[in-house]
Amino acid sequence: MSTNTSIPTEGRANSDARQGLVLATLCAVTVLVIAFVAAINLAVPLLTSGSLHPSSTQLLWIVDSYVTVFACLVIPCGALGDRFGRKGVLTIGLILFAAGAAVSASSPTVAVMLIGRCVTGVGAACVLSNSLAILMHATPPQKRPRAIAIWASSTGFGGVAGNVGGGALLQTGSWRWLFVAVVPIALAGAAAVAYLAPRTPRNHRGLDPVGTVLLTAATFGLLVGVTEGPESGWGSITVISAFVASAALYAAWIIVELRVEQPLLDPRLFRLPLLRAGCLGMTVAFFGLFALFYVNASFLQYAKGFSVLATGLAVIPLTIPLLFGARFVPLISARLGSTITVAAAFAFIGVGMFGLSTSTAHTPYFAYALWLVVIGIGAAAALPVLTHDIADSLPLEQAGVGSGLQATAREFGSALGVAVIGTILTSRFISALPDAMRDGDGAAPRTVADGLEMADTPLAHDAVLSAFTTGADSAVRVIAVITLIAGCLVTAQSAWSNRTRTKETEQAH
Repeated sequence: MSTNTSIPTEGRANSDARQGLVLATLCAVTVLVIAFVAAINLAVPLLTSGSLHPSSTQLLWIVDSYVTVFACLVIPCGALGDRFGRKGVLTIGLILFAAGAAVSASSPTVAVMLIGRCVTGVGAACVLSNSLAILMHATPPQKRPRAIAIWASSTGFGGVAGNVGGGALLQTGSWRWLFVAVVPIALAGAAAVAYLAPRTPRNHRGLDPVGTVLLTAATFGLLVGVTEGPESGWGSITVISAFVASAALYAAWIIVELRVEQPLLDPRLFRLPLLRAGCLGMTVAFFGLFALFYVNASFLQYAKGFSVLATGLAVIPLTIPLLFGARFVPLISARLGSTITVAAAFAFIGVGMFGLSTSTAHTPYFAYALWLVVIGIGAAAALPVLTHDIADSLPLEQAGVGSGLQATAREFGSALGVAVIGTILTSRFISALPDAMRDGDGAAPRTVADGLEMADTPLAHDAVLSAFTTGADSAVRVIAVITLIAGCLVTAQSAWSNRTRTKETEQAH
């Protein structure tokens, strides 16, 4: 008798251990592709002074080509995983990620660097869209909320990991090491996925090539407009043309998808209030977080005089709530409800950013770190709930498309946050510079680096840093206001979706 009862117990323990290893592996590869978004920002000074000598526009696309390709292809790559096998697409994605990083590391020209960045973006799209899909299939329903919470926290942790890991690697003095280090990590992840990840049921729906091309092109146009806005000006022909083309392509995509028997992503899904709330919330959360990462790196280096490594380590306080939140957020959300949890999350993020906007070069780091913890609490509360809302809105056989949808919302929010805060920062920085630093036409330096290069006295040097601090404070404050207002909209949408679901449940009974 005792022998018979020990078998299922041992089998259950082995099953739990394997599920834990699968979860750890999927979270690790997710952290890798998200971290690469943030890490490149720290490499900008080294890229500027390095052998490639990129122009300002080329530098912009070295940073943003990865995110652009990533965001454009993440839904199609999710559909590929649903159709041909999520494990295989995820493994191939990690191999492509490693190959693209290797090309970038050895690139002799900007053109080759951009090719490598684009290949890496394709790999990242395969990874992020299928990692959550595999996790949902591999986890029993009763354990799924906690597993999703842990995975969602890893997406927030990825941004901080990129800052810390990138800072450590760039201490070598060469930007190439940032790419070299990624290659063995991605290949190890591919081997772990191939060995540990389970095969999941396939969805035999068609791939909808026309809808895929239209959606990809529309998303590309939107991101080009957002990315080029701070550099070319929001009223430039390039930016306006990109937005107009994007709107036309999205309209064409909707028309085509409504007529196709098996669409890539049915636009009618956005009638689901819970899906709308989740996508909007994910966009807003990453809008605020990556706007913060963008300014934080420059603020700590220029205003506080931190090294690249110290700058990366300085954001660690933000990760503390993310590390512990995955255990408690599902329980808190179940007790308080997702609406209250989301409302509190955006309140923490907004208030934390307001607190950071009061920081100056003389603010003690301890006070700065406390505001990072406040923001981290908000992120730790928001990401698991929003991820679960999106995942719960779609059938399990479309898990790849659902994962791709939330990844698109995340990457669009990240790109938009950087674009908006970059525009505000540049505008306020220029207006705060003394008149003595303007030329005969009234033009002034657009960046801190340019301003410091022009500063020929200690007084002028201090004036440039003061102008930057003023600009950074104003930019973070505006982002805080936008995040709070948008968070109210997300909360209202969440409340509506929960009321609608309650009514449907009552009618069903």
